[in-house]
Amino acid sequence: MGQHFNKGGRPPKINPATFRYVVRFNAVENGVFLTKYEKSGAVNKSAFIKNVLLGKSFKVFVVDQNTREFIDMLSSLNARYRTFVIDYDLTVKTLRENFTETKALKALYKLEQVAIEIVKLNREIVNLANRFDAEWMRNSNEKE
Repeated sequence: MGQHFNKGGRPPKINPATFRYVVRFNAVENGVFLTKYEKSGAVNKSAFIKNVLLGKSFKVFVVDQNTREFIDMLSSLNARYRTFVIDYDLTVKTLRENFTETKALKALYKLEQVAIEIVKLNREIVNLANRFDAEWMRNSNEKE
């Protein structure tokens, strides 16, 4: 029965990175390097340099803040449509139960006109979203 003594500390790496190099840039080269590094989205500068020098591929994700806001607004708009439909149904039910037929028809006519305007607006928003999508795809294809 052998005794195993715990030496403590971190277990040794299988393939340690022991070779280090120094690169010096002037101000212009540093600006170009930092621009490319920020576009790459790499974890750190050394990983970026290693990937570029050794030819390893890495993906570049460009997050456009305007696109993100546009998508968020479209999502909130869909939620508002759902609440509008629920309110519409409740209003029709309340009108039918509490008012005479002529008063209910007048109110329903006004409500129907508002609903038609919302449908027109929705179609316009869908067309704008499709145009935005086509433009975004065209721009992303030009960058590649």
